[in-house]
Formats: sequence, structure tokens, C-alpha cells
Amino acid sequence: MSQEITAQQLNPEQFIDEKTKEIISIVGDGIAINALSGGVDSSTVTMLGHRALGKRLKTVFIENGLMREGEPEMVAALFRKLGVTVEIVDAREEFLNALKGITDPEEKREAITQTFYRHVFGRIVKASQAKYLLQGTILTDIDETVAGIKRQHNVFEQLGIDPLEAFGYQIIEPLIQLRKDGVRKVGRALGLPAGVFERIPFPGPALAARVIGEVTRERLDTVRKATSIVEGALKDTKAFQYLAILHEDRVTGITQGKRAFGQQIEVRCWDSVDARTATPTKLAFEKLDKLAREIIDQVPGVVSVTYNIASKPPSTIESV
Repeated sequence: MSQEITAQQLNPEQFIDEKTKEIISIVGDGIAINALSGGVDSSTVTMLGHRALGKRLKTVFIENGLMREGEPEMVAALFRKLGVTVEIVDAREEFLNALKGITDPEEKREAITQTFYRHVFGRIVKASQAKYLLQGTILTDIDETVAGIKRQHNVFEQLGIDPLEAFGYQIIEPLIQLRKDGVRKVGRALGLPAGVFERIPFPGPALAARVIGEVTRERLDTVRKATSIVEGALKDTKAFQYLAILHEDRVTGITQGKRAFGQQIEVRCWDSVDARTATPTKLAFEKLDKLAREIIDQVPGVVSVTYNIASKPPSTIESV
């Protein structure tokens, strides 16, 4: 793997020029394809790929049923304004079926990986006749996977997996020398609006990484609503990342004066630079109190809201 380029060392324009030439040299006169999620990494690699290949890069948004509220339409509309056509592919049933009955975090990640790369993306690549997948893997993804902290869904060669042999196409990873702060600088230089390159990180397995236990349509709806409330309430904190987690155990609560067993949402808010280490943001209790009330009032079935105060390490930014 190439040597790390820190955000301090990074010359964004030079990096873009080098990676554009590298992509062109690999793809030649062929076709490449990439999956856009709307996150910082995928958005940056999309703009980089389109600068290199133009219409010879086909960009798709996989609607896997695991995304935030309104995400597919919002992302497609934004990139349309940037001159990039995005095809939305509905694969919700396929992902939900693949996750049915699975509770182990690593098994969930593997189910998402196989469904995405082998089945859904495999079909798209075959239909498009593309031989290359352009992907926004960054250095932190590699570090955490190799160290055994968590298996990132987009890491293969470092685990001895040959994507060409496993899935039938080659993966190009132009951002692999960078961490999140460096990717933001490249995204800005590529002309992404601040709302994209300054956006808080979102995990590859999406909301499946924020549901402890089995991922079902109903549980996704719960964490999706809670996520929307948390992101709206904490966007002015300037924190690195903030999220809602749905716990597995039902907890005792009181509804309309009677005991009721309901769901528990855990809120996490982090101060960090590159996600390797993180500390909980010291939010005012009044803000936390208001946030908890909003979640309980607006998300059916939730009777408990907690706030994580353990740093990374030993905690991690995401839950599973």
C-alpha cells in the first residue's frame, strides 16, 4: 500500500492531478462504475472519477433500505446540479432478506458486503460491461480492518481477497492514502459544496451499523427517525460525528401512567480529527434533556435515551 499523505502534507490540486492521471491510465478507454452514498468519501471519489473519465464513469446510488430519510433523492438532485447523472437502484428487499435473522455484528457486515459486491453490484457491473469499480476507501478503513477493530465492508486486498476473482471486477481506490481530514480538503478542491465535504461521516453498512441485534424494517424505521432528530439537534455543535443507536434489549418505561416495555436509543456525539481516536462532546445537559424529550415524543416505542461518555478507545465511534 502507498504511504500515508497527512492533511498537513497534502497539496489537493497536485493530488487530484496525479489521481486523475492514474485513473485514466488504469481504465484506458473502458468504462468504470461507482456507488455514491452521499458521504464525504464516496462524494469525493465520484467527483474525482468524473473529472478523469467524464461519461465513461457510471454512477449509481444503491437504495438498500438502510439509508437516512430522503437520502437517495437528495443525493441524486445535488449531484445533478454538479453535472453528474446518478441512477438510483432499488435493492431494499434484497438487503433486508440478506440480513434476516442475523444478530452478530461481523455476520451483518459480511451479509451487506456479499449482497452489495457480489449480487447487486455484480449485476450492475455485468450489465454495464464495466471492468472497474471506483471506490472511496480511506486509510482509516484499512487500519481498523487489519487491526481487527471492525471489518469495514469495503476492504478486500488487505485481507487476502482478490476482488477480480471474488466478484469479477477490479477495484480502484484513489483515496486510500488519506484520512477523513485529507478527503475533506480534496472534496473542497473538486468543487463539492460545503454541505457535502463538511458532512459528518456515515458508515458503509449505513443504519445497519446502528441497530444492535437483528435488522428489520421496523427497527430501521425507529433508528432512522431517531437519526433525523439527532442530526437536526446537534448540527450546530461542530462535532466530528453524532448519531443514534437502537439497542436490542427492551427496557421498562411508563406510558400514560402504566408500565410499558419499550426501546432504548443511545446518542453518541464525538470530537475527533481523523476518527482514529475520539472523545465524547461535552454537551450541555439542557441540550441533552431537550434531545431526549424530542426522541421520546416523536419516535414510537422509545422509552429511554442515553448518552455515551466513553472515549475511543476503548469505545468506537459506531456501535457494531
